[in-house]
Amino acid sequence: MMLPGRVGDYTDFYSSREHATNVGSMFRDPNNPLLPNWKHLPVAYHGRASSIVVSGTPLLRPQGQFKANKDDAVPTFGPTRALDYELELAFVIGKNSTLGEPIPVSKAGEYIFGFLLFNDWSARDIQSWEYVPLGPFLSKNFMSSVSPWIVTTEALAPYRTEGPIQDVPVLPYLKHDSNADNPQHYDIELQVELQPQDLEGECISRTNFKYMYWSVAQQLAHHTVNGCNVSIGDLMASGTISGPARQSVGSLIELTRNGQEPLQLKNGKIRKYLEDGDTVVMKGCALRDGARVGFGEVEGK
Repeated sequence: MMLPGRVGDYTDFYSSREHATNVGSMFRDPNNPLLPNWKHLPVAYHGRASSIVVSGTPLLRPQGQFKANKDDAVPTFGPTRALDYELELAFVIGKNSTLGEPIPVSKAGEYIFGFLLFNDWSARDIQSWEYVPLGPFLSKNFMSSVSPWIVTTEALAPYRTEGPIQDVPVLPYLKHDSNADNPQHYDIELQVELQPQDLEGECISRTNFKYMYWSVAQQLAHHTVNGCNVSIGDLMASGTISGPARQSVGSLIELTRNGQEPLQLKNGKIRKYLEDGDTVVMKGCALRDGARVGFGEVEGK
């Protein structure tokens, strides 16, 4: 299979309240894990389009700077010791917009062609050393994997659902039409399987896209409110999708509490982070009243 589109630009959001809370509680104040801006805008950063690959492409363990021990005075250089996956969905832009003209929330659906599975591989040790003050760089841009199938918004229309209550009032440009008869989130079941080399794989996490705090329409509206234009083929990834339960998180950093609580697999293996030879498989489907729309899978070793 090949990439299902030519990706010109790629943006990665950070739109799961549970994920942001889990990570924030590990690295910031557990009582105030979310930064002050988080409930006011869909946080995002621009990623690297050239290293987006199709499912099945093998991953070469990335190298970079990191602190081997948190109290080290200087960083170490070498292969990451904290390789992680991130379970995400991405929407694909199917219509060009005009530079200088924002896309309102009410018109966002006209620009979203469909969705695909997205694994935003991450090197957590490199990330923790480099992300202040400008955000992740080498820890993210080495590779992202996508499924070869785009599921159109028309196919997903029956699976729209209500999302979490946004308990902080948003600015007018981010407000959904209160009279709209179709909800703005999607009920899409997702799972992650981990398969050590030469061993049977097992499901280690199950979650749902409906848990996302910010809708895709809000993401696109915020992305373009300053006049930024989007182009056909652009990818907008959701950010890690995590639910309220421990087994519904979308990354190992959450599942193992940054390696402090290692994952015990049924085959006897223990994982803090991914090891050489491990294969990660993400799957997804929308299921309601016996009607099923599958997303296939995105796999990487």
